[in-house]
Parts: sequence; structure tokens; C-alpha cells
Amino acid sequence: MAEAKKLKVILVRHTLSPEETVALGARLCYSGSHIEDLKKKISEKDQSAFIERLKSMGHESIFEHASFTFGIEGVSRSLLAQITRHRIASFSVQSQRYVSYEKGFGYVIPPRIEQLGEAAVQKYHEQMQTMEEWYREWQAALGAAGESSNEDARFVLPNACETRILMTMNVRELYHFFSLRMCSRAQWEIRALAAEMHRLCFETAPDLFSDAGPACLRGKCPEGEKSCGRAAEIRAARTQMLKEAEEKKNGETV
Repeated sequence: MAEAKKLKVILVRHTLSPEETVALGARLCYSGSHIEDLKKKISEKDQSAFIERLKSMGHESIFEHASFTFGIEGVSRSLLAQITRHRIASFSVQSQRYVSYEKGFGYVIPPRIEQLGEAAVQKYHEQMQTMEEWYREWQAALGAAGESSNEDARFVLPNACETRILMTMNVRELYHFFSLRMCSRAQWEIRALAAEMHRLCFETAPDLFSDAGPACLRGKCPEGEKSCGRAAEIRAARTQMLKEAEEKKNGETV
């Protein structure tokens, strides 16, 4: 039976010591030392200040040496159409051809529909059940022959249908992704995904992702007349997040 799903994101893998990897790439550009010697020096010294200087210099290519891989569930096919526009990334997506929904499919409920109340949610659920019945009917009419039936029966499935994604991005592209998709004007579902991805990245490599996010964190809002007008609030929230992270770090090192 079709059932509602919620967003779930896990950080599957990331470049080992991503901040040191980025620092190594940058120092190599300006040093006559051998790579093993540079690697040793970098591992012996905190690279936070150096990484901040690289950001201010706009030396972005070195951020491509570190990458992060995410496992994403509980998102819609509508989101899939948006996220694959970020072409400097690698995607593996659950197939609606090879995976059959004969036992039901997951679906995403937009928050604004939930806010309409229980009756609206129930109506939405019933509509999903109807589409599930259509899907099964077409599977049967097409011979219930696995992928050859699924590939055409899936045409009646909704944009709300859940999909699962394995996605890899390097740090430079993640900055671009967060700049666009953590903005208040981004569509709600991909904005929620971006926020959760940023949380996982920041926990892993805080120096790399301390100022990653909507463009208004780093300067003037690029949206012009369409700006949400919340830049000061967004900056204050980030300042608080950094403060809490620093306090946690200091508490753990005492």
C-alpha cells in the first residue's frame, strides 16, 4: 500500500581528511617541496586559518579535491528533476523500470497540504491509492512481465512518488549547490535536503563549510526585488551555529 515518506539523508563516504587534502592541493601550487614532505607538515599543523585565506582569495579549484557521497531517501521524483540539473555531480537513482511498485510506493506530502488539515491529508492519501491501483491495472494489462510491464505502467505514477538517490559532489560544487538551494527562495523540498546535507558536511569538515550556504551569508542578496529580506536573520543564525560548534569543540578538548 502507498505510504507517506519523510526525508532521510546519510553521509555515506567522504574524502579522508578533506580539509588537509584541500590544504595540500593549495600548498603544492606554491611550494618546491616534495608531496610527502608537504603532507607531513600539513598533518602537524591546524589548517583552519589557511583554508579561510583560500576562500577569501577565491582559489576555488583546490576544493575539487575533496568529495562527499550522500544516501538520500524520502524525496520525490519532482526533486529528482531539480537536483540532476547540478551537472558536476554523480547520481545513482532507484529505477522505476527494474523496481516494481506492485506492493505499493512511497510518496511525499507537501507541507502546505499537511497544513490544510487531516481531511486534506486523507484526500491526498486516497489520490495516491488511486494512482497505485492504476499502476497495478496497467502492470496486469501489460502482462505482469516485470521490467517490460513496469516501464510503461510507471507513466501513471505521480511526481510525489518517492525515489532514492546516491549522490557524490566535490566541495566546490557543494558550495554552489548550497548557495542556490539553501536560499529562502528555493523550493521547499530541495531546500530541506540542502540544509540536511550542509549539517552533515559541517559536522565532518567545519572549516570547509563554515560559510557555505545562501549567498546572503557572504555579501549582498543576489535576488534583488525578489529577496526574502531575511539576510540579517540568516546571518545571525549562522553566527549562532558557529558559536555553538566552537563551544562544543572547546568542551570536548578540555
